[in-house]
Amino acid sequence: MKPISKTAYYCCGIRMADARSARPICGDTYAERFMDADGMAIHERFTRMGRPNVSNVSRARHIDDLLRERLAVNPALQVVLIGCGFDSRAFRLKGGSWAELDEPELIAFKEARLPAASCPNPLRRVPIDFAVDSLAAKLAGLLREAETVVVIEGVSMYVTDESLGQTLHVLKSAFARHEIIVDLITRQFLDRYGQAIRATIAELGARMIPGDDPGKPFRDAGYVEQSRQSVVQLGLRHGGRGWFAHLVASLSPGLFAGYSIRTYAPGP
Repeated sequence: MKPISKTAYYCCGIRMADARSARPICGDTYAERFMDADGMAIHERFTRMGRPNVSNVSRARHIDDLLRERLAVNPALQVVLIGCGFDSRAFRLKGGSWAELDEPELIAFKEARLPAASCPNPLRRVPIDFAVDSLAAKLAGLLREAETVVVIEGVSMYVTDESLGQTLHVLKSAFARHEIIVDLITRQFLDRYGQAIRATIAELGARMIPGDDPGKPFRDAGYVEQSRQSVVQLGLRHGGRGWFAHLVASLSPGLFAGYSIRTYAPGP
């Protein structure tokens, strides 16, 4: 797998450990299906990173909850996951028509471990070499007029603003009515609080390159921010330290502001 694809094992391993815990946050019982020997070796590198791991699985839970809310309103919602990794939401959430896009090797491995045909919801898996293939062509088989939610999770910090901007312009052309759910991190946050995890990810061959203003590509592409939730705040809440959040916010406001889950919709 490409280095960036290997980071999917990190996220998947954390969800596996969470599902096995006494009080799961996300409860992704499918995660362990993807954790082969190589995956477990990668997961082992991150097992001692307690706070980032809680934040990571809390991020997954919050996106689960956002999708549950939207699927409850529209069970026919089209959900598109760009850089899906080992996401299992199509199996865990009720309703929706799903499309998963990622590198061909990852998609093939995923299909062998959890076939799309066994999904309780309609699911299409689309292999794409992001460095070579046309995203517009890969999305062409989906429904342009359907109400759509695009999930970009754990991806934005590995791509340039220019590359992200190009993706956003493709999405605006591909879907007439859509919303984007994305996690965004600032360079300042990573420099101050994420040095250990950035170094470990670098050992896998991947490079985290967030900018100073990760929302800028969205604004430049004509998107309007609809909501924002601090990932660190979610981690404190799910880690049983919600009472600590107000103190942290007052003493270290950048800790809350630097990493967030946001929703965007095309502007008028």
